[in-house]
Amino acid sequence: MKDVVEVMAKALVDRPDQVIVSQTETEKSIHLQLTVAPEDMGKVIGKQGKIANAIRTVVKAAAVKDGRRVIVDIDQ
Repeated sequence: MKDVVEVMAKALVDRPDQVIVSQTETEKSIHLQLTVAPEDMGKVIGKQGKIANAIRTVVKAAAVKDGRRVIVDIDQ
């Protein structure tokens, strides 16, 4: 899951070297924390949060086969 978010975020931003994805796992869930440069926040979130929701949808679809819940948070 971490790799999927990292690849998508690096494709969207101007500073891919500042993209950091950290992953915390529990028995039933995976928590992903995406950190980008402050000037790239708008590109990752998108208008009305559409890009952020699309990232979350793709990651949740990939997590279905594991039967786990995925939470994606975006920080700067």
